[in-house]
Order: sequence, then C-alpha cells, then structure tokens
Amino acid sequence: MYEHIDDSWICGRYGEDEPWMSGAVNPPVFENSLFTFPTANALADGLAAEDENYVYSRGTNPTVDVLQRKIAALERAERAKCFASGMGAIAATISSLVSAGDQVIVVGAVYGPTTQFLRYLEKFGVSHTTVHTDNPAVLDSVVTTRSRVLYLESPSYMRYGVIDLRAFAGWARGRGLTTVMDNTWATPIFQKPLTMGVDLVVHSLSKYIGGHSDLVGGVVAGPSRLIRPLALTEYQLYGAALSAHEAAKAIKGLRTLPVRMPAHQERGLRVAEFLVKHPAIRAVNHPGLPGHPGHELARAQMTGFSSVFSLELDTEDITEVARFVDALRHFRIGVSWGGFESLVSAPALTTQESVRATMGIPVGLVRLSVGLEDADTLVADLAEALATS
Repeated sequence: MYEHIDDSWICGRYGEDEPWMSGAVNPPVFENSLFTFPTANALADGLAAEDENYVYSRGTNPTVDVLQRKIAALERAERAKCFASGMGAIAATISSLVSAGDQVIVVGAVYGPTTQFLRYLEKFGVSHTTVHTDNPAVLDSVVTTRSRVLYLESPSYMRYGVIDLRAFAGWARGRGLTTVMDNTWATPIFQKPLTMGVDLVVHSLSKYIGGHSDLVGGVVAGPSRLIRPLALTEYQLYGAALSAHEAAKAIKGLRTLPVRMPAHQERGLRVAEFLVKHPAIRAVNHPGLPGHPGHELARAQMTGFSSVFSLELDTEDITEVARFVDALRHFRIGVSWGGFESLVSAPALTTQESVRATMGIPVGLVRLSVGLEDADTLVADLAEALATS
C-alpha cells in the first residue's frame, strides 16, 4: 500500500491534502467538541460509523485524523488510532483482545506501567506469564488454550535485548495469538514490525515522535479488522482521546523525525563507544554496538538505532549509583526520553528490588537518553562524573 512512498514524504506532506486545509502549510487545529449534521438520518449514519465520521471529538477529529494517517503509513498499517497517552493505547489494545480467563504471554522485560496494567487485569480474571527467552519454542511450555496475546518490546526495556520478530510473530500466528509490540524505541523510521509479521504496534508519541518533551500521547497501528473494533469500543469507552492541540504538536514533531533520528543515533553511539571502554563500566547495553549479543539481529531487523540505552556501573552499592547520577551536569534526571535534552535515570533509586529482580535489572544499571547536544560535551560530562563519583 505504501511501498513507493518515502518516509520523509509521509512525515511531511502525506495526509495533508484534504480540501478543508485550503493549502495551509500546517494542518488546522479543530477545536470542536462536536460536528453537526444536516439531517437526522445523516446523524444516524454518522453514529453508526463513528470511527470514520466526525461526530464528537472523543471519537474522531480532523486534526487527529491527519496524524493517524501519517503514523499508519509510516508503520505500513491499514489504520492507526491515537490516544491521550502511551498507556491509553496499550491498555485499550490489550483490553480489546482479552476476556476473563484469558492469558497474555510477555516476552522479556517491557515498560514498567505495562506490567502494572497486566497485574491490574488480574482482578478481572486475565492472567499473564512473563518469559525471558530468545527462543520462541520455549513458549510452548506456557501457552494454553486461553492464551490470546503475545506482548513484547524490541529492543527490550532497560536491558535493550533484541528479539527475533519474525520468529516470535510466526510462533504466535501458528497458535492463534495476536502479537502486540511496543515500537517506541526504534520509531517507524528505524523499524517496521508489521512488515515482519507483528499484528499490532503501539507507541508513546511523547518520546521521539513528538520529539520536544511538550506533549503526551499514544497510538496503536495495524489492520482494520483489529483497529476498527478497538476504535468503536475501548477507545470510546475509556475516554482517552488525544486532543487536537496535542495532535498538531505531534504532526510538527513528525516532520523532523527523519532528520532527528540519525542525529540521535550518531550521538548515542558516540557516547556508548566511550562508555564501553571505560574501566568503571561493567557493561553497556546498546544494540548498535558490535559487541552487543543482539547486534547482528538488530541490523537485520532495523535500519538504525535510537539513543536510549543503559550502562552498568561496576558496583552493587545504591549510594554509589546516586553519587554518579548526581555528579552529572548535562544529563538531567528525568523519567522520559526522546527529546532534545539528555536525561539519566537509575531504576535502583526508583523501583522496588522485587520488581527489578523480575526484569533482571542490577543495582548498577543506569539508563541514558542521549539528546541532540554536542556529543563531546556529553562524553566529557560522563567522564567527569565517573572520575568523581
């Protein structure tokens, strides 16, 4: 459907030729709560297909629709639906696929709030099983007749391991499971999971797609047969609608995404290459490094690497971890990533030990989000912090 359309064109002009735009270089922001109809029958028809007609902005909005078309095209999906947050998209997507008594299989470490949501679903009789493996055959030991969803991230949360998407998606399809993948790390610029057999892709728009740390949003993309029911039920009933203003900011972020991602990649690798040689660092978890165990697979599945990765300090002392984080001057302490600014966070300082243990996160692990500042400045900052902490 999109084979001959360049990603830069999709991020820039795709979906912006609607008559109502009247040649505007930026899509108008529709601040409407509702849209009116000329007749009662027209309203009835609109409500019958509210996922496709502009009726009420809790369901559809022209500005949001432009963003959805762009992301669907980027992911090579039939449709996309945007939400007020990444967790709004994840919660609605999983909920649309399960019922009481069903099971979700999770591969590897995934975003912390996603795990929290899966635990929340236990009160409604939906279970989940987490398996840390790079071999889909291992999942045969946990799959049941009530398994419905295979959920994963690649690269994985905090440890940035790489999963063979074709192998795992093929395993799931052969057993009737729907594969859902969080593709926020790589973005559609560097990785297109749907082309490798994944059924649904979710993103936090707040990260690289927005790109400026000024919006919160989420999206799910995939085939119409899965997106349309979700848009008519979970999206409408959960009320997690993305506003037109947030959509307009995400559209502007998309326009520079093909330029920003290579710049993030360059700076991230520059910093990672410095750290991997430092004697105070036990390991650097960045799939773009040749020494990473998933490097070759990552190169086969992705066309590039983002700039979020983790390092492991050679210590088991939380105090030393805090000292290192506090010694940084250009890396600011923050929980998100993907913007201009460089950020640092340490799970040992913010996450319960039992939770870290289930995800295989050691005390000395520190996550870096390398922004768009000068790489030499960031390397000097890290070198000074490692020398003084």
